[in-house]
Amino acid sequence: MLAPPHTQSYGERSLNFTNPTAKLILETMERKKSNLAVSVDVTDKHDLLAIIDAVAPYVCMIKTHIDIIENFDFSLIEQLQHLSHKHDFLYFEDRKFADIGNTVALQYSGGVHKIASWAHLTNAHPVPGPSIIMGLASVGLPLGRGLLLLAEMSTKGSLAVGEYTEEAVRMARRHRDFVIGFIAQTRMDGVGAAGDDVSGEDFLVLTPGIGLESKGDSMGQQYRTPREAVYESGSDIIIVGRGIYGTDPKAIDTITRQAERYMAAGWAAYLERLA
Repeated sequence: MLAPPHTQSYGERSLNFTNPTAKLILETMERKKSNLAVSVDVTDKHDLLAIIDAVAPYVCMIKTHIDIIENFDFSLIEQLQHLSHKHDFLYFEDRKFADIGNTVALQYSGGVHKIASWAHLTNAHPVPGPSIIMGLASVGLPLGRGLLLLAEMSTKGSLAVGEYTEEAVRMARRHRDFVIGFIAQTRMDGVGAAGDDVSGEDFLVLTPGIGLESKGDSMGQQYRTPREAVYESGSDIIIVGRGIYGTDPKAIDTITRQAERYMAAGWAAYLERLA
């Protein structure tokens, strides 16, 4: 019998996937000894680049919301790609696609942001059904990209529970070549199987809402510690935003120290899980 995925090392699990982005993520995590993704949700491109450069040595991934950048131009993408090569990390564009297949294919490939051309990973709501995966895959698969489905969310009162979550996993299971994991709070392996053979099934779990101190905010966000997410719930990658850059995106020394703290906490929880 195969060991459950969350008890295997990241390096071992890279062999469980055929998708190039999934393999690259796991190999990068193993190489850098980091399961930290930093969500850089600032609106100025200069702040975005400065924060990425500061935290990059400590992360396996940077999560962006490219559509909130007020002074965006395509030279920014070239600068982002330079930082990725310089510091050895991947980009996850948190676009949360939620439309019919043809529309999301156009949103993913075109517009001013041309997401598929530079983001290794993106995500989608499963609400429209399998057509959203097929539309995104028509663009992303030829480029070796990967997709996450939003199976659960970290906000209070989220509707992504129960049968909704189970159907998201069933959809992913039918498109394993492109869907490599979930935004979720717990492991999704085997969820909603309904008699399917899921032996050896492996999906990545990326978990937002991580904080070493804060337990929530005024807009319904709920936080858990890296240990709660990685060791107790089996998450693979912790996503941290304001816990690292706070309210001052220009406090680079503080941001660097915080990134190092979260990297250490996330990796310690992973090693504890393996043990």
